[in-house]
Amino acid sequence: MVAAALDAMAGTRWGRWLGLVTAVWVQCISGNNYTFSNYSDALKTLMSLTQLQLNGLSVAKDVGKAFGLLAGLASDRVPTWLLLAIGSLEGLLGYGAQWMVVSRTVAPLPYWQMCVFLCLGGNSTTWMNTAVLVTCIRNFRRSRGPVSGLLKGYVGLSTAIFTDICSALFADDPASFLVMLAVVPAAVCALAMVFLREGPAGGAAGATADEAEDGRCFAAINSLAVAIALYLLAADLTGIGGGGGVVSAVFVAVLLVLLASPGAVPALLAWKSWMKARKAAKADLEEAESLEAAAAPLLVAVKAVGRSEEDEARAPGERPRLGEEHTIAQALTSLDFWLMFASFLMGVGTGLAVMNNLGQMGVAMGYDDVSLFVSMTSIWGFFGRIASGTISEHFIKTRAIPRPLWNAASQVLMAVGYIVMALAMPGSLFIGSVVVGACYGVRLAVTVPTASELFGLKYYGLIYNILILNLPLGSFLFSGLLAGLLYDAEATPVPGGGNTCVGAHCYRLVFLIMAVACVVGFGLDVLLCLRTKRVYSKIHESKKASSSAVAQRVS
Repeated sequence: MVAAALDAMAGTRWGRWLGLVTAVWVQCISGNNYTFSNYSDALKTLMSLTQLQLNGLSVAKDVGKAFGLLAGLASDRVPTWLLLAIGSLEGLLGYGAQWMVVSRTVAPLPYWQMCVFLCLGGNSTTWMNTAVLVTCIRNFRRSRGPVSGLLKGYVGLSTAIFTDICSALFADDPASFLVMLAVVPAAVCALAMVFLREGPAGGAAGATADEAEDGRCFAAINSLAVAIALYLLAADLTGIGGGGGVVSAVFVAVLLVLLASPGAVPALLAWKSWMKARKAAKADLEEAESLEAAAAPLLVAVKAVGRSEEDEARAPGERPRLGEEHTIAQALTSLDFWLMFASFLMGVGTGLAVMNNLGQMGVAMGYDDVSLFVSMTSIWGFFGRIASGTISEHFIKTRAIPRPLWNAASQVLMAVGYIVMALAMPGSLFIGSVVVGACYGVRLAVTVPTASELFGLKYYGLIYNILILNLPLGSFLFSGLLAGLLYDAEATPVPGGGNTCVGAHCYRLVFLIMAVACVVGFGLDVLLCLRTKRVYSKIHESKKASSSAVAQRVS
């Protein structure tokens, strides 16, 4: 009975928004894969690792994402709550084991065992991300860009949220940090298991008449997200959140209130729904009939718009066109899929190399504490994600500009960021972490809806996780091999095992090679942009028809 009531709630408009808000909270804690730099130095010291061995652990963490294919396969077969349960359990085991080592509760585990536990921790986020992205994009089919930007934006903030809370409450203690990574996601996912459910297709969230109010709701939650990002940015730049004491406690309390504030949106929608139902109950039958008659033209328009989005008739055995539903085999034999895959690799692979090595990059450039750079990467990653989702959606509606164009622009900026870091001027690591974080965020937020727009939603969970294979692949190529080998070639051994390198030369060649990779990615994105113009022209016309239907209803 409870399950039936929750499913009925998911079919209401406010219920879908409640699901989206709980998904936002899940995303706030599912960026733990990007926090490796916060405790990597403790692992390196405890286990007497070389940089190549340490990068091997970071690759193992990212290899966990390769097993995200299991989450993709399961997404069409099991309910959302089970995906979340699996992810939270894996995170509890993976990060819990790392905490036991770093806190010296147990002796350092063998290297291969540590790789397994990091892999578990890395895989945990694929279940969480698949659950929230697939469910929310299906619930908000006509707002894929804003949904993707919003959810991926909060993932970008999650690293700064964890880092700043740990700094405020536990003085950057790596053991306490790992406790947070293990326990907090499990608690948040338990809440999301109750409220995040897929509603019926074509329900309230997809109705054309609701798009204007949906836009206001997205704007409200985006505004709250920007407020959170600015709050974290101010705390990082001023140092007000660190050091413990009353000030730090107040900082954390205000942050938690800000994180809870998106819940006001579904609460307001629920109140409006209740008031509307109460008012309708008092209305005369004639009034209800007149309202139904007034809505008839709109329903016809909605159906027309829906028909325009259906796949065009295909002859038996004929391949679907871009923008139509693809099977996995059809997507994997499409040139456009591999263009998107390869360009994604150049962006996220090089970005992960920076994130995984920020600790050692900071030491090489003379910094004792790199938590500021980790937070900058996270916060500006948020701005890149949330802005690119909304902006790309706006230009599809107004100009029919293909979404991959924004990926191409991000590749250029990322290449500039790597060149700045290679020059090793004062402040270059700060500038580089900001640029790389923002561009990495753009890549994630833009690629997610692009995949659904080009290849459909039917097998979207698996297609998304195939694209996410770029994270372990990119981590292995650019972080594990490129950065690890070139750093060790420049480093000097230290007593007791391991090695270290200090100076601009440690990572200069790494940055230059990654800049070249981004230029290659730019070319691939431009080609994909040219090949998808027809798809985005069709989406543009559909959105115009939708807007016209709403305008006729208002008039």
